[in-house]
Order: sequence, then structure tokens, then C-alpha cells
Amino acid sequence: MTPAPHETAHEPARHDALDLTPAPGAAPVPRMILAQTGYELRTLLRNGEQLLLTLIIPVVLLTLFGATSLLDLGPGPRVDFLTPGILALAVMSTAFTGQAIGTGFERRYGVLKRLGATPLPRSGLIAAKTLTVVAVEVLQAAVICSVAAAMGWRPHGDPLSVLALVLLGTAAFSGFGLLMAGTLRAEATLAAANLVYILLLAVGGVVFPLDEFPAGIRDALELLPISALAEGLRDVLRDGAAFPGGPLLVLAVWAAAGLALAARFFRWE
Repeated sequence: MTPAPHETAHEPARHDALDLTPAPGAAPVPRMILAQTGYELRTLLRNGEQLLLTLIIPVVLLTLFGATSLLDLGPGPRVDFLTPGILALAVMSTAFTGQAIGTGFERRYGVLKRLGATPLPRSGLIAAKTLTVVAVEVLQAAVICSVAAAMGWRPHGDPLSVLALVLLGTAAFSGFGLLMAGTLRAEATLAAANLVYILLLAVGGVVFPLDEFPAGIRDALELLPISALAEGLRDVLRDGAAFPGGPLLVLAVWAAAGLALAARFFRWE
């Protein structure tokens, strides 16, 4: 056979064909983080207990205490006092309680160990969990603010101050949630996280004013992260404060301590 004009006798003809040869290799880290975030978010929203903790309980507390006059919440509309505290409770329920319990059981059942054997780096797993917490908090804020607006709530203040408070509060609660999940057994984490949730709900200025406590106890309670977040949001959203320095400082200290301790003592297995 006579070679084609563009071929030589020693060079076979070339044919265009689809190359189906596998190309092994990990996906880019951002894509892996987004995929893991989607998985974490779907898992959380399918969990009835977590959904109760993160969405239903805060809304029930807002409507219940907003509709009754059993508690003296001071001057002004009741919803103006309650809404910032419920927003703070929502941040705590997601960043601390829900994350501690979920991560604790993932650690017990070896999920974290298996994920450690995948191309997803551990920093990517932490980033995915952080993005999941932020996504849930956005959903919580939308639901809570919609219910509060229907009850007559009209927020004031600087949105950037609100964002700073929420981000520092998220960092503080996440640090201690991961610390608890990474050092205690899963059952102990479940019990301790729920106990802390109930205690901070009762004494953290969420639905009960701190002014009702004696002066010495009140001063100590104001140093709790839930109290700082609730009072800081109240200062901005109700009173129009531009920069709540005290609450921001308290949250920054808790965030630095929690994240440092979690990084030092968290055990993946």
C-alpha cells in the first residue's frame, strides 16, 4: 500500500480517537472541601435530633417567651430582648453542641480515621466542618429573624459589628466543641455537651436577664461566651451600639483559648 502524502513508510497513520486511559490523581483541594461540606450539611439536616437542637428549640423559645409575660424582660418590646439572645443560642447550638456531638461520634466509629486516609487533608476536613457550621448559622439566622420580624422586631445597629460578634462566637464555641469531641468518649461528649447547653441557656442571659442575678454572680456570668455574645448582639441590635468592645474582647479570649487547646489536645482516633 502506498503511504499517504503526509506519511512515510516508517511512520504509521495517525487517527484521532478518544483517550479513555484513566488519569489517577486527587481532585483539587477546594473541590474536595466543597464536596465534604455538602456531605456534612446533608447529614446534619437529615438528623432529626440536630434539626431540633439547631432550629426548632430556638424558634419555640422565641415564640414562647415572646408571647408570655411571665418574665420581666425590662422596658421595650419583649422581642427586642429575646431575639439577640436566641441568635446567640443558635450559634452555640450549632458551633458547640451539635459539632461536639457529631464529631465525637464520628471519632468513635472511625469516620475521622477513614477520612484521614483519603486525599482530603485534615485542614480540609476542618475547613469543611467550619463551612458547614457557617451555612447552618445562616439558615438559623434567616428563620429566627423572619419569625422575630413577624412578631414586630425591628433591628438597629452596625451589621459589621454583628458579623464580628457572630464570627468570634462561632470560633469560641467551635474550639471548645472540638476540644470536647477530641478528648472525651462519644457518650461522655453527648452528656456533657447537652448539660453545658442547658446550663448556659439558663444562666447566659439568653432568655433570663443577667440583672436578676446578684452583682457578684452577674459579673462572673458576663464573662461566659454565651453571655458576651448575647449581650453584644443586644447592645448592637437593640441599643444601636457601634462597637461593643467588652463582649468582643471576651469572645476573642475564649476563641483563642478554645482553638489553641483543641489544636493541642484533639485526638483523631
